[in-house]
Amino acid sequence: MNKRAAMGATVAVLLLVVLTVSIYETQWDDYMTNDSPENIPFVDDVDDEDNLDESSLNYALFEDYGPLLLVLAILMFGAMIGGVCIAREEVEQDDTN
Repeated sequence: MNKRAAMGATVAVLLLVVLTVSIYETQWDDYMTNDSPENIPFVDDVDDEDNLDESSLNYALFEDYGPLLLVLAILMFGAMIGGVCIAREEVEQDDTN
């Protein structure tokens, strides 16, 4: 295994560990207790003091699931960069004829 593949495997394992910790640390109980859909307020999410309402979709997305979304964003960005690098990689051919 060359140095480049070892570095890629190390980064992949590190991202997997961070993703696992993010999923484990997310508070799932508040969102998994309801058996039926609930209304999510989309209007008047901010009060007079510019505080975001805790029952809004924006608060749930960025405050509760923020670490998980950050890890997924980094993972998707890495996959995109990896795809570009693989597409640009030159194929070595043996021309000893």
